[in-house]
Amino acid sequence: MLGDDAELTAAVRAAQDGDEAAFRTVYRAVHPRLLGYVRTLVGDHDAEDVASEAWLQIARDLERFDGDADRFRGWAARIARNRALDHIRMRGRRPAIGGDETELTGKPAESDTAGEAMEALATGSTLSLIARLPQDQAEAVVLRVVMGLDAKSAAETLGKRPGAVRTAAHRGLKRLAELLGGDPESGGGLDALPPQREPRGRAVTSASVTHTRARTQRDM
Repeated sequence: MLGDDAELTAAVRAAQDGDEAAFRTVYRAVHPRLLGYVRTLVGDHDAEDVASEAWLQIARDLERFDGDADRFRGWAARIARNRALDHIRMRGRRPAIGGDETELTGKPAESDTAGEAMEALATGSTLSLIARLPQDQAEAVVLRVVMGLDAKSAAETLGKRPGAVRTAAHRGLKRLAELLGGDPESGGGLDALPPQREPRGRAVTSASVTHTRARTQRDM
């Protein structure tokens, strides 16, 4: 993890100097988890469009960012959350996410502990079920486990106190641990993080983001 963070920190700094290959490295490292976070907020149908808007802002504002890999993940998550909340306000409500509780019952847990849920989620799971938690719990779980933020960074993203985020994450993980202890015959097992799909509509790739970033820099 430390090695990965060092590589991401170096890539972010190189991207700030205009290295488009470095920006693509940053995009590939962060996008799948960022997209997963956005999915818990706006649903699968709109997630790629919202994530694309977030990446366009990240590319535009990257020169003003200051920090390491961990701070970058938190900064990117805040941008994505703001874009998602704008989208939710425009649509009027948080969407219902498809899926049911059998999605996490394929692997029985020896005991109902939040720690086991965190371990399972850290190695990958279906995010649609997390989105069925109360929103504060879903966001706290995804930011802490999927995005890998510490409580302080997650709290800054959500505009809450670290203690409140820890509590929400604990409650969410406890509920997921209960689901992990369900009937092993009733579900299909833990899936990996959703694969990145081909962009549709307004969704962008790292190449189009870097092109937009270069164009934005020329316009400034």
